[in-house]
Amino acid sequence: MYAYIKGKYTLKTPTEVYLEDKSGVAYLINISLNTFSKIEEEEEGLLYTYLNVKEDDLSLYGFKDLEEKRLFVHLISVSGIGPNTARIILSSMPPIEIRTAIVTENDIAFKKVKGVGPKTAKRLILDLKDKLRKDDVEIDLTMGTTTGLREEALDALLALGFQKMKVNKLLNKMNMSEYDSVEGVIKAALSQLT
Repeated sequence: MYAYIKGKYTLKTPTEVYLEDKSGVAYLINISLNTFSKIEEEEEGLLYTYLNVKEDDLSLYGFKDLEEKRLFVHLISVSGIGPNTARIILSSMPPIEIRTAIVTENDIAFKKVKGVGPKTAKRLILDLKDKLRKDDVEIDLTMGTTTGLREEALDALLALGFQKMKVNKLLNKMNMSEYDSVEGVIKAALSQLT
């Protein structure tokens, strides 16, 4: 329903924000500590959102980047993991660590996450490892880091109508450290795709 909300932060806590749009409507948005650390100094900003619908409640969850939102959606698809548990997981570990732990089947990494026991950690890994591998997210297992440039460029190129397999193949060949902006990655990719 809501892809993102852009506006002014009128209240910020480590777990939620009020984000006021230009019409003066303020949205209560639940966030992770990961997102909070990225927006803590911002007065205005954009949060990608997920609307969780229950019988008696509508709750918005916000994310500073699309990678975290995608991971949240994957996490809540696992039986027994609701939005609040997913938010706790995202608050306890950076998204790249979560992805790496799942793909490498490292259930011990989830020990430090409150509310995620050994059975839940194993279920998470079982349900998500193939999905995350299919996402073709570039994970550097030795350095433990990834760049958001690739993800944003991938989203933009898919929105332009290019095939996911072809775009992923091209982006995997490109050295992201050579680019300092998403626009640079997209322009370089477009020159090879067209």
